[in-house]
Amino acid sequence: MRRHEFRCLHRLRVRWSEVDLQGIVFNAHYLTYFDVGVTEYWRRLGLPYVEAMARLGGEPVVRKATLEYAAPARLDDELEVGLRCERIGRTSWTMTGALFRGERALVTAEIVYVFVDLGAHVAQPVPAVLRELFERFEAGDDVLRLETGPWSRLQALAAPLRRAVFVEEQGIPEHEEWDEADADALHAVAVNALGQAVGTGRLLRTDEPGVGKIGRMAVHRALRGAGVGARVLQALVQAARGRGDHTLRLSAQRTAVGFYARQGWRPIGEPHEEVGIPHQWMERRLTDA
Repeated sequence: MRRHEFRCLHRLRVRWSEVDLQGIVFNAHYLTYFDVGVTEYWRRLGLPYVEAMARLGGEPVVRKATLEYAAPARLDDELEVGLRCERIGRTSWTMTGALFRGERALVTAEIVYVFVDLGAHVAQPVPAVLRELFERFEAGDDVLRLETGPWSRLQALAAPLRRAVFVEEQGIPEHEEWDEADADALHAVAVNALGQAVGTGRLLRTDEPGVGKIGRMAVHRALRGAGVGARVLQALVQAARGRGDHTLRLSAQRTAVGFYARQGWRPIGEPHEEVGIPHQWMERRLTDA
């Protein structure tokens, strides 16, 4: 198997606790590596696993897992786990996997999942929406839908996600989250194949001509690091360009500064606090790129 044959690749490093007395990865840990890869595969599909399975009315369970070892992995190796959906049957699907060190496949895997109604303990047909999502992802198609528009149209999608991230997860008081600016802002929402909002943000005008402000960026906690935030940010940047803005600013939580820097933003000014959370002002000149 070749690395480029996998759209889903997840990087990991071999830890001390995973090697045996021979100094190589103990055989059972390879199954864990592939399980981590499968978890990442769900993220690449844009599905928060627990909520998605509740909507789908079932859950995949492993029926068979086969590993074939070609070469050992060792302490501190940087590895990549590749997964792809190979076949879809009526009630099951087969994942093909490979564990790479560089371009070399050390271990290959075949894992068969059955979609099961856990309450009745019986197999049931793979939902059509999930079958289609597997096919779209493996074909290289987009798995998210980006919607932009006014609060009046997107509030039902964006508000529950913002409440989950800012109020429930980060502990920001409810009255601090909602303001009159929502009604005047352009909102962007990333929606997955099940109709779940998994990312959101808003674009405001400022008192300075040609200067816009992005805010309320939120991504479902299960999908962070999967590119959802970048997609939302890109949609807002494109909207700002379309209306003629030359500069964008935002107040980033300090833990997110690296994310924005990778998207072409630079820090400006001094760090500050908002709602008890450290923030940093950042800016992006739209005329630079």
